Amino acid sequence: MAIPDKDKMKDPSKDEAQPIVLIPSSIFKGRDLSVLESLVEYLHFKENKTLHEIAVLLNRDDRTIWTVLSRVKKKRGGKQ
Repeated sequence: MAIPDKDKMKDPSKDEAQPIVLIPSSIFKGRDLSVLESLVEYLHFKENKTLHEIAVLLNRDDRTIWTVLSRVKKKRGGKQ
């Protein structure tokens, strides 16, 4: 049985160019939201990213991002 050479194996992460998004550290200052909630809130409302775009950036399922955003809205009183 032959073991595949790691150098010849294709790395799928190199095929797609991931966009660089700069996140200000100040969004994590408040203790009322978790780190993931703060990040999703920033990306959705400030950077105008869709839930799917956020899910791809964070390597999470779309439904997870939807749940996190819904918790943010609940904690913020639905003001968003």
